[in-house]
Amino acid sequence: MSDNENDIIIVGAGLAGLFCALKLSPRPVTVIAAKELGEGASSSWAQGGIAAAVGEGDTATAHAHDTIAAGDGIVDAAIANAIAAEAPDRIRDLLTYGVPFDRDLEGHFVLSREAAHTARRVVKVAGDRAGDAIMQALIATARKTPSISFLEGYIADELITSGTGTEARVTGVHLTNPADPGARFALTATRAVILATGGIGGLYRLTTNPASSRGDGIALGARAGAVVSDVEFVQFHPTAIDIAEDPAPLATEALRGEGATLIDETGHRFMTDIHPDAELAPRSVVARAVFEKITTGSKVFLDCTSAIGDAFAERFPTVHAKCMKAGIDPARQPIPVAPAEHYHMGGLKTDLDARTTVPGLWAIGEVAATGLHGANRLASNSLLEAVVMAARAAEDIASSVPVVDGATTRLERHRATHLADLGARNAALFMIRETMSANVGVLRDADSLAQALETLQAIEDAADGDPLIANAALAARFIAEAALRRKETRGAHVRTDFPETDPAQAKPRTMTLAGLDLRRHILSGGLMAELTAGTDTLPDPT
Repeated sequence: MSDNENDIIIVGAGLAGLFCALKLSPRPVTVIAAKELGEGASSSWAQGGIAAAVGEGDTATAHAHDTIAAGDGIVDAAIANAIAAEAPDRIRDLLTYGVPFDRDLEGHFVLSREAAHTARRVVKVAGDRAGDAIMQALIATARKTPSISFLEGYIADELITSGTGTEARVTGVHLTNPADPGARFALTATRAVILATGGIGGLYRLTTNPASSRGDGIALGARAGAVVSDVEFVQFHPTAIDIAEDPAPLATEALRGEGATLIDETGHRFMTDIHPDAELAPRSVVARAVFEKITTGSKVFLDCTSAIGDAFAERFPTVHAKCMKAGIDPARQPIPVAPAEHYHMGGLKTDLDARTTVPGLWAIGEVAATGLHGANRLASNSLLEAVVMAARAAEDIASSVPVVDGATTRLERHRATHLADLGARNAALFMIRETMSANVGVLRDADSLAQALETLQAIEDAADGDPLIANAALAARFIAEAALRRKETRGAHVRTDFPETDPAQAKPRTMTLAGLDLRRHILSGGLMAELTAGTDTLPDPT
């Protein structure tokens, strides 16, 4: 057992978590990291950069306009304008933390243009190393900040709550540590818990994100009573490098911003047939076009030979290294690509201060649904949202959670009630990934989604006390259920049985765990039969 003077807990040590911890300084805070800092964080793998209106002639209003347009009808305009307006300040913060953004000889930011942006506004580091450079700078700064403590190697698997009804609030978190499998830990007496647990890529067979990103933050929040929003909107990056690696390396969108083109195996540049912006169309459009080409038996390549050529290694060293390792010279050969799960627009519903619907619980980064991304995230708005909302969460906590002298959290070690069967766990996770990719992927329909829900529920029911499996299956079930309920095609959500966008559905959709389970019981037959006894037809429960 140990006591800790910090009563503010951040679960997750990616960009959002570390930035929030730094913004809370000198207020003491404990950051829970599943691995050593920098490992397993999606932020480290981001290649493009951070979108911010810092270029000559660009404005926050224009940035917000592009964000709203890309989000396909359901972006919260107030959120988009607020985050775009605060972007330049957060770039300045990152500079003070030592992030070496690219500059020209006159000291101006070197900016790139990415899909659906009307201006060059993506701030980069060493061409395609933004995520890693930002993370390394923040880790170094956080390690030197006395107010920040770390619990590395611990995984949160359940939130602790106290009270009922309107008095319910989050007061702690249960943890496990793979190095101590016979134990379960309780971190209690917290006054604020901030979830910064990342996305859902590990729920899919092909992803550009760490396999450990399985939507566990969604499951943790939902089990504590938090509202979940817009989880059907899963963004698939159209140009993951198709070389059978897991996770899939990414060919950054900046390549297309510099003129790289998508071609099929005959050399035909097919995006000009599909959208006026060709390769710079919204990601959902490009991903669907690439996916449909592949499903018809064609191969798809990203051709950088003319637009970038011999400058490839210098301008995009990360992509170049990945390609060369796979035996592809991107300066002279087209790069084989395929769509891969890349970003999740949905998550735990939050307000502009990052508060969830449960007192004591905030959510920042990819685990949160702020309303910024709508149905289709604008390129490079993810890192931006992470730092802006992390700063807002820190400001809100600093003003609303008073410092209490002598307040301590307590880390208690208990004997575990379940010892994971690692073979069974890996098999279950494999089944979840296969199910999500086959049935809840780039293209969806009612039959595939219903099959996914049946399979995912069976996996969750069979978890046998393993919280990792149960949380992954629950997060996946939320996504499949939301996709089944949204009977239209909008942004990154494509229903082949409802191919048109329905103006009446131009709004966010929310769910709770209670609602999700109620619908499952209704569809099981017994409850529906009882409620509709004597009627000729059953109402549609979706």
